[in-house]
Amino acid sequence: MVTERGQTSIPARLRKAARVGRGDRLSWEKVSDTEFRVRVVRKPKRKGDPVAMIGFAQRHGLPGGRTDDYMREMRAGERGR
Repeated sequence: MVTERGQTSIPARLRKAARVGRGDRLSWEKVSDTEFRVRVVRKPKRKGDPVAMIGFAQRHGLPGGRTDDYMREMRAGERGR
């Protein structure tokens, strides 16, 4: 169904199957007078997002630690040069 404003909804099962999420865009291509092809254009991931790094070590099986400990170790290495 198309609304008065020309909007339509994507059924939940199709949204889930295509993993369409907030911020993703849809690219429409006319195939025929009654058929269109829709492609999902993913929202680009921000590079260097510090919030995205929270929990990185744990997610990737790396040994965790406190930032203070890492900084102390790095500074000690710099002094030992």
